[in-house]
Amino acid sequence: MAQPAAMKSVVLDTNILLDIFVFNDKRATNLKQALLNGSISAVASQKTLLEFADVISRPLFKLDEATQAVIMSQWQSTAQQYDDSNLVPAPWKCQDTDDQVFLDLAYQLRPAILISKDNALLCIASQAALENILITSDYSAFRL
Repeated sequence: MAQPAAMKSVVLDTNILLDIFVFNDKRATNLKQALLNGSISAVASQKTLLEFADVISRPLFKLDEATQAVIMSQWQSTAQQYDDSNLVPAPWKCQDTDDQVFLDLAYQLRPAILISKDNALLCIASQAALENILITSDYSAFRL
């Protein structure tokens, strides 16, 4: 029996997390509010956390270590932690190997929503839909 839509796990890729925690993108305001107030079930794993930590540490973002720590703490305190040591790989391969972990996590958690702006993930959306995974760039998809 499928979970109600409101109970779907939400996986956020690194670009979405950047919009939420680094850029404070207005398009992500409702998503950030839902995340911070716990009204969505956002999930992170060790590998997705490492990916995000690596990206925000890059000189491009000009974030000092203290700011990076605050961002990581905020994300970790709001996301449910999933142990990805035994993660079942999704049956599809993402062209961007850094993004495969987000796809695998969504596949493991189905039914799930994967919010991403990455074309390598978005092009898998129709296949993933057959496995009850919504891959979308819609910041409001958590409401579906």
